[in-house]
Amino acid sequence: MKRLTATLALWAGITACAHAAEPITLGLNYPRTGPYKEEGLAQMRGALLAIDELNAQGGVLGRPLRLSSRDTASRPEKAVKNVDKLADEGAAMLFGGASSAVAIAAGKRARERGLLYFGTLTYSNDTTGKDGQRYLFRECNSAWMSARVLGQYLAKTLPGKRYFYVTADYTWGTTSESSLRQATGTQDIARHPGLKVPFPGARLGDYHERLSQAAASQAEVLVLVLFGEDLVRAMRVAEDLGLTQRMQIVAPNLTQGIVEQAGPSLMQGVIGTEPWTWRVPELVGSEAGKAFVRDFTERYQVYPSSAAASAYSIVHQWADAAERARSLDSEALIKALEGHSYRLLKDQQQWRAFDHQNVQSVYAVRVKPRAEVMKDALRQDYFEIVHQLDGAQAAPSLAEWQAERQAAGQPSTLQ
Repeated sequence: MKRLTATLALWAGITACAHAAEPITLGLNYPRTGPYKEEGLAQMRGALLAIDELNAQGGVLGRPLRLSSRDTASRPEKAVKNVDKLADEGAAMLFGGASSAVAIAAGKRARERGLLYFGTLTYSNDTTGKDGQRYLFRECNSAWMSARVLGQYLAKTLPGKRYFYVTADYTWGTTSESSLRQATGTQDIARHPGLKVPFPGARLGDYHERLSQAAASQAEVLVLVLFGEDLVRAMRVAEDLGLTQRMQIVAPNLTQGIVEQAGPSLMQGVIGTEPWTWRVPELVGSEAGKAFVRDFTERYQVYPSSAAASAYSIVHQWADAAERARSLDSEALIKALEGHSYRLLKDQQQWRAFDHQNVQSVYAVRVKPRAEVMKDALRQDYFEIVHQLDGAQAAPSLAEWQAERQAAGQPSTLQ
C-alpha cells in the first residue's frame, strides 16, 4: 500500500510539473497578405522577439510562451473566423491587426469567447470610442490623438491653406478625416472638399479619378487618409499628376514600412504622425527601448517600426499583467491593466481605465530628403520629428468620450 501511495504521489508530481510546463499560446491575428502586409510582417517580428525574451526569463507564470498566427488579409469577416480558430486552439489572449474594422470585429468575437483582444495598428476613434468594450485594449494612438498633434503643427506652419481630402471609405478613414478637419478648422467642404475611395479593393483608376479632381482644385494641401499599400499606390499617382511638387502631402498615419515600399524619393516631405520611431528611445532616454532597437536590428537587419514596437509592447504588457495578477483569467487581467502606468520603449504610458486607450506621447513627423536618408547605415532613417504632444493632451477627455458614446447610443461605461 505504501508503495502504491508513493507511486501515485510521484505520478501526481510528474503530472503537475508537466501541466506547469505546458506552453501558453498567444494568438496573432494579423495581415500576412493584402494592402497592409508590410505592417503585418513587422508585428510578427516584434511579437517573436518579445516571446523569445520572456521565455529566456522563464516564461509567464512558470510556463513558456508560443505564438500561433492567422492571416486576416485586412478583412473583418476573415479576422472573426480566425478568432474562433485561435480560441479553439487554446489561445490565452489575442492581438494584432492593421485595420480598425478588423480590430473592432475581432475584438467583439474575442469578448464572446472570453478572451482579451489587443489592437496593434487600429487608429479609428471607434475602436475605443463608440465600439469600445471591456475585452478590447488599444496599444496605439487614436485618430483624434493623431489629429491633435498634426493639427497643431499644420496650423502653425500652413495657416489658412486650402485642403483636399482623399479618404479610405471605412471606419479608420472616416474618423481620421473628421478628426483632422476639426483639428485644422477645415470642416467647410465647399472650401476644403473630400472624396472617398473603396476599402479594401481600390483600383488605380479610383485613385487617378480622385486625385485628378484634387489637381483641378485650388487646394494647397493634399490629405491622403490612406494606409499601407493604398497610400503607396496613391502617392505614385500623385507624382504622375505632379501633385507631389505643387502641394504639401499629408498622411495622418505613417509607418516605416510605407516609406520603405514607396521609397524615400517619392515620400520625402510628406507630413504625418507616428506613436513611436526607432529614434525615440534615444531621445527620451529609454534603456529598454534602446535594447529593443539594438536586438531587433541585429536579428532582422532592419530597424523596428512602430508596428513592431506595438506588438512587442503588447506581449510584454500582457505578460506583466499576468504576473501581477498571478492569473491568465481575462477578468483578472482587465483589473491588472486598467489604470496601469509603465515605461517600456518610450516615456510614460498608461492603459486608461474608462476606455482602455493607451495614453502616450504622439509625434508629428516629416519624411527626410532621400540624400539624408542614404547617409544612415541601413538607409532607414526616414523620419524627422517636428512636433510632439503629451498623451494626456492628445487623448479625448472622459467628458468627450462619454459624449461620443451617448451620441452613438452606447452606455457611458465599457460593457
